[in-house]
Amino acid sequence: MRAPGEPAAPSSRLRPCKSLNASQNEPRALENAPLAAHNDAGFNGDTRLKNIAWILPASVLLVATAFAAGSSTSSNGRKLYKWVDEQGVTHYGDQVPPEYATQERQVINSQGIELDHLEAQKTPEQLAEEDKRKQEGLQRASRDKNLLSTYVSVQEIERLRDQRLTLLTDQIKVTTQFLELLNGKLTKLRSSSMNYKPYSGDANAPPMPDQMAEDLVRVGNDIRTQEENLREKRAEAASMSQQFDSDIARFKELKGTH
Repeated sequence: MRAPGEPAAPSSRLRPCKSLNASQNEPRALENAPLAAHNDAGFNGDTRLKNIAWILPASVLLVATAFAAGSSTSSNGRKLYKWVDEQGVTHYGDQVPPEYATQERQVINSQGIELDHLEAQKTPEQLAEEDKRKQEGLQRASRDKNLLSTYVSVQEIERLRDQRLTLLTDQIKVTTQFLELLNGKLTKLRSSSMNYKPYSGDANAPPMPDQMAEDLVRVGNDIRTQEENLREKRAEAASMSQQFDSDIARFKELKGTH
């Protein structure tokens, strides 16, 4: 009992009003929510939310639950993760399941703002390709530095190109002349070998002298060696010319000239 004129004590627990529908209950619940929270001050945040939730409509309950979860995460310093499963469904949680731990995911705060982005674990092929691109980038940077520190003008690069190409051209010319001599010598040796067995058609022809046989083998080997040398020199000249053309184009680009 209470004395006359004394106000009624606030109820320690909210009770739903069965005579009101959900839309009518919502203003009453929101109005009394602070009172319920005050009366249940001895409980933790989850208990308070649970006590209030049973009289809130689903839309308000969803917002309140998200707010409580976000506040708890923020105050405890815990991270929230966002990831997508194999069906394309987005998930949120304070821990990523092991089967998704190597996939792309985001770290978000309680407001859903992205704080960090964690890339998916790369395959060995992707890592190798990434390392290759990195090495190519370092090589380009080193080449640019060398170009700018070595040359002061395009004309200087062209002079060096012409000098080196001239040297290679002379070597190619000498090798070509030497090959002509070797081929002439081989022609004479082959002509002479026709007088000896086993190349002569004469049954009484003498066997080929050992020295002639050795000369045929040696000259043939020399010709093959010089032909390979000539191919290498020509390939080197073509590669050098292409490299200088590339250096000139890159130097102009770095200097902003045409």
